[in-house]
Amino acid sequence: MNKTIATASAPAAIGPYCQAKLCGNTLYTSGQLGLIPSEGKLADGVEAQAEQALKNLGAILKEAGMDYNDVVKTTVFLADIKDFAAINAVYAKFFPDSVPARSCFQVAALPMGGLIEIECVAVK
Repeated sequence: MNKTIATASAPAAIGPYCQAKLCGNTLYTSGQLGLIPSEGKLADGVEAQAEQALKNLGAILKEAGMDYNDVVKTTVFLADIKDFAAINAVYAKFFPDSVPARSCFQVAALPMGGLIEIECVAVK
């Protein structure tokens, strides 16, 4: 089974890709920026973008019948690694009980001038 997951509660893809793919009981999401779906613009500042990116992931997880407890791995892309501690505080609020494995690194640039992008793999 290979099913495309799409929800209006998260930003639409800004290129030739989908929000997520559900393959069997495993969900693979595309990277989520801190875009506010109703406005189509980035939230203000790295903490606000981190929170919005995680909310966007939550909306995709919900559409797939999952939640944050089903997330087994995330990858966090930062425009500036100096924001590592600041995003950790936001990130921890979304994974209070079951923290997934995670990679986090600085990249040269993110789409739309974003400060953070987060993708995940979840298993039901």
